[in-house]
Amino acid sequence: MNGNDPIELMFGGLQKLGPGSDAETRRALSLLPAREWGLVVDAGCGSGRQTLVLAQEIDSIVHAVDNYQPFLDDLNRRAGALGIAGQIETHCFSMETIPEHFRQIDLLWSEGAAYSIGFGNALRCWASAIVSGGYLAVSELSWLDQPASDRERVFFAREYPDMKSTRENISLAEATGYRLVESFVMPRETWWEGYYELLEPRARRLVAHADPEIRLFAEQTVEEVEVFKQSKGSYGYLFLLLQRR
Repeated sequence: MNGNDPIELMFGGLQKLGPGSDAETRRALSLLPAREWGLVVDAGCGSGRQTLVLAQEIDSIVHAVDNYQPFLDDLNRRAGALGIAGQIETHCFSMETIPEHFRQIDLLWSEGAAYSIGFGNALRCWASAIVSGGYLAVSELSWLDQPASDRERVFFAREYPDMKSTRENISLAEATGYRLVESFVMPRETWWEGYYELLEPRARRLVAHADPEIRLFAEQTVEEVEVFKQSKGSYGYLFLLLQRR
């Protein structure tokens, strides 16, 4: 593990890099029409937990895109161990440049990654690469119906000031040229199991790191987990299944 790379120190070796689960990926896929898929792209795949599920469930090559090569290396190793390396192709570049690399996408998948280039920007950017009638499956951090505490509001005003409500995100998708097929909020346990339960102790150890950049990253991560523990369901990941008009 690279002792100077904050991303590697915090996330290296983790199979999950955000809230989600194999079951929820399959749930989302089940809400789309049963069909033979053409070009399939997983945008912001990270270490590829959901990529592996897609490759096992879809009879098409899954093109996995991320801008951090060590995550793609992890994905390739895991795919090889599962005997499905031939069903996944990895690509190291920004999600924002997907239209430059892929055209006529039939299914574009993205779990917990669109926020990094701006959710609205991602919807607009990817629309040009998805065929008319093609699908976008995307999850986005959203405010839910329960009122947020002052601490939650302050935290997300700093960490994700563009965070919107579920209704606002659905309206944004529809205004960008998509039709809503279905939506659901991922269960709270998908944040903890296999993710925060592993990330929190790692972050707490890194709070004492010699590098101030790594210490700050660790402190922010610890605070994120603490905010989640105290939350009462005011926010969550909204999974949107959308069809390109």
